[in-house]
Amino acid sequence: MAHALERDLVHVLERTESLWDALAGANVFITGGTGFVGSWLLESFVWADTHLNLHARIFVLTRNPAKFRADRPHLAREACMHILHGDLETFPFPAEEFHYVIHAAAESGSTQRILEMAKTSGTRRLLYTSSGAVFGDQPADVEKVDEEFVSPVECCTPYGRAKRETETLCVRAADAGLGVVIGRLFAFVGPYLPLDKNFAVGNFVRDARMGGPIEVKGDGTPLRSYLYAADLAIWLWTLLIEGVPGRTYNVGSDQAISILDLARTVESVCGVERGIRVASKPTMGVKPKRYVPSIARARAELRLEPWIGLEEGIRRMFNFP
Repeated sequence: MAHALERDLVHVLERTESLWDALAGANVFITGGTGFVGSWLLESFVWADTHLNLHARIFVLTRNPAKFRADRPHLAREACMHILHGDLETFPFPAEEFHYVIHAAAESGSTQRILEMAKTSGTRRLLYTSSGAVFGDQPADVEKVDEEFVSPVECCTPYGRAKRETETLCVRAADAGLGVVIGRLFAFVGPYLPLDKNFAVGNFVRDARMGGPIEVKGDGTPLRSYLYAADLAIWLWTLLIEGVPGRTYNVGSDQAISILDLARTVESVCGVERGIRVASKPTMGVKPKRYVPSIARARAELRLEPWIGLEEGIRRMFNFP
């Protein structure tokens, strides 16, 4: 599968090459390695290890090693890849020293255990992937939400509240001396993004592959922004190595697009001839909901950008095997 991603992985390495010296000979522990985010981290790690001769190792915790090997055989057979069988809540701490830890699993309840493992494993840096859901509903008059924004209402979902509470644990660990950095993830586009989950761009690409029509479930007015998957990998490796401990960084694009315009972009890029169907009409006088980050901090402190545009990202996702 890596050959299908070669252009993307070359892009990742070009933007991160100076970072990998820090990981030469290191052990990296990762949770969530079977998901969208984890898959890109593993692909880019293996690519860098192979092309830069890092002699590094990455340890992937999974409840189902057989499924991981079946889904990602090209990764599982790499010498730098080590698959650990275990549940996030109960896995025994491995004997190895882990210089770097990436906690990319969706479950928040396991974070205290991951932090405890890091404290006993000689961990230099730990990256926790949080979510823009911690903000709750973004006010319609806030164009781009920055890291210091405090919602006037409590986070509206259990997921958002759990992520916020977990961020607090991470900041406390950083205050106690552990090199924890928080990446607050927004929306993404690219290979490995599920086509059958609650991701609009994934659903639209699925519809396009089937010839259309592209189905917009709501009225198409909510505003989102999309960072391409290879850029996401660049951002996360940069946060792990260069992010300020105890600091939170929004991870995403700041270029807003409505869901309907997203559908139109997929229609145009993918050549869908059967058009778009929108489930409902906008309500007069109601401002569209927004989910768009400010990325000024990542730009200023870490020189990060959304390098691959949305149209090209959709094209690469559509053409991915």
